[in-house]
Amino acid sequence: MKKQILKELYKAKDEYISGGRLSTKLGVSRNAIWKNIVNLKKEGHIIESARNRGYRLLSSDLEISQTDLQVSIGTKKIGKKILCFDEIDSTNNYAKKIACKEEHGTVIIAERQTAGRGRRGREWVSPRNEGLWMSIILKPAIPSSEASKLTQIAALSVCNAIRELCKCEALIKWPNDIVINGKKICGILTEMTGELGEMSFIIVGIGINIKTREFTEDLSAIATSILIESKTEVSRKELFLKIMEKFEKYYESFIENVSLESIVPELRKYSALVGKEIIVVRGNKEIYARAKDITSEGELLIETSDGGKKVLNSGEVSIRRKSGYL
Repeated sequence: MKKQILKELYKAKDEYISGGRLSTKLGVSRNAIWKNIVNLKKEGHIIESARNRGYRLLSSDLEISQTDLQVSIGTKKIGKKILCFDEIDSTNNYAKKIACKEEHGTVIIAERQTAGRGRRGREWVSPRNEGLWMSIILKPAIPSSEASKLTQIAALSVCNAIRELCKCEALIKWPNDIVINGKKICGILTEMTGELGEMSFIIVGIGINIKTREFTEDLSAIATSILIESKTEVSRKELFLKIMEKFEKYYESFIENVSLESIVPELRKYSALVGKEIIVVRGNKEIYARAKDITSEGELLIETSDGGKKVLNSGEVSIRRKSGYL
């Protein structure tokens, strides 16, 4: 009901809409309308009430509001259900707990994570109100061997959204990082759960540094934020909506064709590695190579120092530039 009321207030824009009109349109009592208005105000929506005129939505002091996002989102399935938390240990952890009973496309967002994670169990620092910390629950009918390709879909979605909204030259550090000026701005963690060789669900976790002004000494050499790089504030809400829009588009194409072929040209165009000298880390072994291309399957084609060529899958290695992180 709150979502329906908020949608009507949005439609009215700066105009008042009476309690009677809302009551008739939504088929509930005026008292029910009033109670939901009270709850919307508690969530942070600034709604003006005037005798004989009704209600008018002025603004919201919550940039990330569950009701607001679900009213604003324009996707068909991805993000049609959004769960927002003030604080949580990890959105990926929570998503895995609820995935079996939740619908495909459900998104979990936290204002702060106390135990955010990156690949290989690395800590992901997630300060309150400074970024987008979120996870998407997906239930695609694809072979489990194809699951890792969703990392590439998420990476391109974030990269393009940042480039469009923030006017930053974001690039993809294959397979799961987004970088600007050689520093990491986003990490993606894709996790799959299944039994007896069958995939039950996939969780795509995305963490983006948006409004962070400074990092600890150990992170400052490798991490950055949109605010630092663009010198301007960007709406976390607008960035979220843009990422969801692009993710659904790329995801639907992938599911239809079970292939990344349609997005590989963009993966190549925005690659931070292709053409660069890199170090491939597999366990305790380091391989010096040159990144040559992104294959039609989203793999990284490399040429080793002895002239040999190898194709790398996203889950098996870490990549570094010879000069540091990137």
